[in-house]
Amino acid sequence: MIIVMKAGATKKERDEVLKRIRELGYKPHVIHGSTRDVIGAIGDERGKAVLQKVESMHGVENVLPILQPYKLASKELKKEASLVRVNDQVCIGGQQLIVMAGPCSVESEEQIIESAIAVKAAGAQMLRGGAFKPRTSPYSFQGMEEEGLKLLAKAREVTGLPFVTEVINPETAELVAEYSDMLQIGARNAQNFALLKKVGQLKRPVLLKRGMSMTIQEFLMSAEYIMSEGNQSVILCERGIRTFETATRNTLDLSAIPVLKGKTHLPVVIDPSHGTGNHHYVAPMCYAAVAAGADGLMVEVHPDPENASSDGAQSLKPVKFAAMMEKLKLFAAAAGRTL
Repeated sequence: MIIVMKAGATKKERDEVLKRIRELGYKPHVIHGSTRDVIGAIGDERGKAVLQKVESMHGVENVLPILQPYKLASKELKKEASLVRVNDQVCIGGQQLIVMAGPCSVESEEQIIESAIAVKAAGAQMLRGGAFKPRTSPYSFQGMEEEGLKLLAKAREVTGLPFVTEVINPETAELVAEYSDMLQIGARNAQNFALLKKVGQLKRPVLLKRGMSMTIQEFLMSAEYIMSEGNQSVILCERGIRTFETATRNTLDLSAIPVLKGKTHLPVVIDPSHGTGNHHYVAPMCYAAVAAGADGLMVEVHPDPENASSDGAQSLKPVKFAAMMEKLKLFAAAAGRTL
């Protein structure tokens, strides 16, 4: 349910409402608006009628049901677009288009630092790189793990770029959070509910990738798992879904951008590298994603993709990435964004 406070309601009145919501067995989530506060009361759907009693309390304007199954992620609770801040350096969801770029996997100190310097020079605001890699084959490169996190931290020290990296299980989530600026939940873990709950308890923004066979509603319900644990800093990432098409690695669902924008206040980022699996298609899909309203892009860039440990075929060389970023400025301007 949504409890809408009156304009000018006092802090004491709001605190009394919060206390009553908890007494009724629900968890309150306060959204501070420009003129009034809105409180989302989240809990067991079966007994939500008892929350109607809150409407008689001082400072309450009205109590409304949230119709969507995803409560905290829904635009019914928060109509304005959410801004997710990363270390007070980067703001995702605002006018500026945010680009996260770097290699699929951290392979060496030289490789990750060279990549970080190159993507920063081209205009990227964040570094991406995998230290823990969930792979389809148990014989494939699984990542450098904590050593990879240390190298990402060193690249951040050299360039000043905050970085996002993947967390693959609840047991290592706190370790990854110690080093990283933003946590990534990959497509294979998008419905790993134990992991979603764990990152929801950590004080790091979360980039949640859409599972390869997930519907939009399932995607938003996964975001709800994170938010219900107290972490409201969630970014949604469309990275392609599995279809019958074999010309590309996945089918990049750009229609998900306007659909998500109509359903949720959370920022939406596009990963055209995994979405297509081919470096030739990455730049066109970046341009199209910006035109469709994406808040950011996640692009794989590698100084030597021919010898990459993973996903070399979809990685741009630094010179190609720089050229794409120059052209991207035109698309960003046409969409009313800055880069």
